[in-house]
Amino acid sequence: MDMNTHSKLIMAVVQEDDYDATVSQLNKNGFFVTMLSSTGGFWKKKNITIMLGVPADQLDKALEILKQCAGKRKQTIYSNVAMPTGSQYAAAMPSVPVNVELGGVTVFVMDLEKLEKY
Repeated sequence: MDMNTHSKLIMAVVQEDDYDATVSQLNKNGFFVTMLSSTGGFWKKKNITIMLGVPADQLDKALEILKQCAGKRKQTIYSNVAMPTGSQYAAAMPSVPVNVELGGVTVFVMDLEKLEKY
């Protein structure tokens, strides 16, 4: 594939837990990526920034993969109810389902003037 056919640059900031599956799926669909370690400015959590050049007609496909693999999703976890220290009932307290939001990807799409590999 001629590198000059790439007209869009995607920079996607992916949570560390999601990057492996995301990159694997991008690769399976013919997208080659460069990964950079990064840290979020607000939560100070480790992220991976994925850079990829894509033809304009493949942009939607790449964005859909990013959304499916690294987008926000809800998951139910089970958490124990907090009881005062030393409570005789602490061991008998059931777990309570709590819905939490996981994942999330921030995507930047830019026009790409030129992409070359040497």
